[in-house]
Amino acid sequence: MANASKNVKVTLVRSPIGTPESHRATVRGLGLRGVNSSRVLVDTPEVRGMIRKVAYLVTVAEA
Repeated sequence: MANASKNVKVTLVRSPIGTPESHRATVRGLGLRGVNSSRVLVDTPEVRGMIRKVAYLVTVAEA
């Protein structure tokens, strides 16, 4: 359970306009709205999978 206490900061750096609908839904699922918006999320396998799916749109930093 040590991994559950870690956080990652996800920032949307490219617009999801023109991307597949599932990628736009993933961005919204991460809680990101506009370009340069950020969220601090718990580092879980589910969140990592969502980040991997839209890696070309976001940057990730340890928080």
